Amino acid sequence: MIYLASPIKRPRATKAEIENRRAALWNIVWEMHPMTVRQVYYQATVRNIVEKTEAGYAKVQTDLAIMRRTGRLSYDWLADNTRWQRKPRTFDSIEQALQDTARFYRKSLWTDAACYVEIWLEKDALAGVVMPVTSLYDVPLMVARGYASLSFLHTAAEFISSLDVPAYVYHLGDYDPSGVDAGMKIERDLREMAPRSEIHFERLAVSPSQIEQWNLPTRATKTSDSRSKNFGEVSVELDAIAPDALRSLVESAINRICRRTNSGFCRSQSKVNEST
Repeated sequence: MIYLASPIKRPRATKAEIENRRAALWNIVWEMHPMTVRQVYYQATVRNIVEKTEAGYAKVQTDLAIMRRTGRLSYDWLADNTRWQRKPRTFDSIEQALQDTARFYRKSLWTDAACYVEIWLEKDALAGVVMPVTSLYDVPLMVARGYASLSFLHTAAEFISSLDVPAYVYHLGDYDPSGVDAGMKIERDLREMAPRSEIHFERLAVSPSQIEQWNLPTRATKTSDSRSKNFGEVSVELDAIAPDALRSLVESAINRICRRTNSGFCRSQSKVNEST
């Protein structure tokens, strides 16, 4: 059988069009960094810079790579916590160890607090996006990578069990059958493993109201997912939420608990730590 060339030819983008696209991508990252490549892609789709397809995602990946390699875009503006190095901390001398310890000393904000807070994140790649807030408020960021392992859950539950104060656990994950179920499983297992603890569990994102309010880009629910029955046809990735909005959700949740339990001590203490 002979396959004839397709009569439909998609015109290649001109140099001017590529330059305009990269300038638009630069503006997105400049406004919202740190963010992931996939977050840039979603923001580009809602601005009609690229199409919401794999080809559109590939354009964003390629453009951002070229822009970083040529020095046009700072490497620090894009977060990637999926790859990291393991290395023990070492010092050249005892004097250096003492100096570094003094320089990096930071008082725990939660020692005398009337509660305990954790942020649980489904996606490892988004850790660098949320970490500026959790680090500022000295709040643990628990990266579950979808379904948390039993060992990880047990360690978390064991610590919560050791506390004499209520634990507030906030989860961020995809709005799809597995993402929602993974969050429910974390709550269920923590309660089962720490039965005597007071645990307040809340799903911060993604929610149906956020999808509607922010007009988030959607995708079809995967029918291959065994949990898709009765879920609905529309799913939304956590990456679709703008980075600033994602950070704001986390910060608002932490401050809400601070106001409820300890008169907003987090904000004043975090400013002190930020300046030192």
